[in-house]
Amino acid sequence: MRTADILKMPLFAAELATGAKSFCDNPIIGSRQLNEAGLHVKRIKLAEKMADSRRRRLKHLVCETDRTAYERDGFIAKRNVLSDEDLAGLRQEIETTRFDAWDMRQGNAVTRFIPLPPKVLKNLPHLRSLVWGKPFQNGLRYVASTNGDPLVYLHIVMTNPEGKRKADPQTAFHSDTFHQTAKSWFFLYDIDDAEGPFTYIPGSHRLTEERLAWEYEQSLTASHDKNRLHARGSFRLPANQLGRLKYPEPVRFAVPGNTLIVADTHGFHARAVSDKSSVRVGIYGSLRRNPFLPWAGLDPFNLPGLKGQQARLFVALKDREYRRKGKASHRYAGKIVVTEPSKF
Repeated sequence: MRTADILKMPLFAAELATGAKSFCDNPIIGSRQLNEAGLHVKRIKLAEKMADSRRRRLKHLVCETDRTAYERDGFIAKRNVLSDEDLAGLRQEIETTRFDAWDMRQGNAVTRFIPLPPKVLKNLPHLRSLVWGKPFQNGLRYVASTNGDPLVYLHIVMTNPEGKRKADPQTAFHSDTFHQTAKSWFFLYDIDDAEGPFTYIPGSHRLTEERLAWEYEQSLTASHDKNRLHARGSFRLPANQLGRLKYPEPVRFAVPGNTLIVADTHGFHARAVSDKSSVRVGIYGSLRRNPFLPWAGLDPFNLPGLKGQQARLFVALKDREYRRKGKASHRYAGKIVVTEPSKF
């Protein structure tokens, strides 16, 4: 072990009580000996227990139908969220406004992120109403089991399967992290099944005996896995192992516009492989907090001055990283409208 790692041991140990997940970056989380003794399995079991406790205190945020759907499937799907008039107004705002955008390339796909802080939403009443409306906000908070302020972007996914680049890593089934966490997509336009729709394995958000055994096996070798994302705790699930975990067939969300999906991305999900070049436009939300906190609220990002600012702060950090290192996962793409192609 490197001297630097020895000096950091108190920090590595403290991370066990947080959402830290990387097996290759934290020698305690990635320790084969400790995971043989059950470290990883105990963390994920405790995280699920704590999430269930918090979620029971947030049940008032969603209706019984949505609570039942989440418990059974791991996601909530709602169609016709907006009236025809409001949907038309929202589309017009998005199609005619220039936004500051940041691009992230992964293989043959580019994901464009457009932060939506209060300053941007101020003059866009339809977009502001959707972002701060109960369906979008409450679904995220309930599924994530925390009454916190979500990270929100206008989100454009551009794919070109005919290019020579490597495959998009998001097309492999994966779990984002070891604990319950929420992501949502409000799709503005119809999603064609050939355009790589969001795909989810129903029920995979829960810790069955088969899932626990699989997690245990991964924890023993993850720190040295060749797949960097897997080694950092976002476990990849090979297609030939779905049967072993006794999962049903994945659900592909080829849905009409005006549909909202809120999913627990601790469950296995993927962006389906696209059969043709496509552009997918939606409002994206993400909410993840320390999984071991006993309280469901007290989120600092709900404070005045911080509320709605997470996305803006994130891209500011990426800009700073690019200035320092000459590279960053997200690159500023300029002031664009959603129909403009990527220049990344």
